[in-house]
Amino acid sequence: MSDKKPDQVVYNEDEKKYDAALKPYATGVGAPIITIPDTVAWKNTNVHKVNKQVKAKYDELKAQYDTLMEQFEYNNLIYNAKFTFEPIVGEIYHLYRNKKEESFLSIIAPSECSFDHLGTFRLNADKMWEQL
Repeated sequence: MSDKKPDQVVYNEDEKKYDAALKPYATGVGAPIITIPDTVAWKNTNVHKVNKQVKAKYDELKAQYDTLMEQFEYNNLIYNAKFTFEPIVGEIYHLYRNKKEESFLSIIAPSECSFDHLGTFRLNADKMWEQL
């Protein structure tokens, strides 16, 4: 008598037992077809969503960066300007350019003088100048 099993019988020679139910794949002709799910559509949809989220976050961070750089430029301009007084927190000041192209800070409003007005600013509690 032969120890050869028919093809549809799954017998593990090493462990000397039938283990068709333990296999992660179909072992018989009558078993359902194993199909690999189509994940391409799912991936493409989610990649598109993730790209939109990343772009939105990038745009948000870029806007914050641009605002921060604008604040830096104004603060740099004002702190490098000439003034002979100590600015008070919360007060409004005006930045001008004189005939020598030098910037200076003043309490005089633009309507009260004829200097080249560069902007109106307020000093906040953090000692940062905010453009008004």
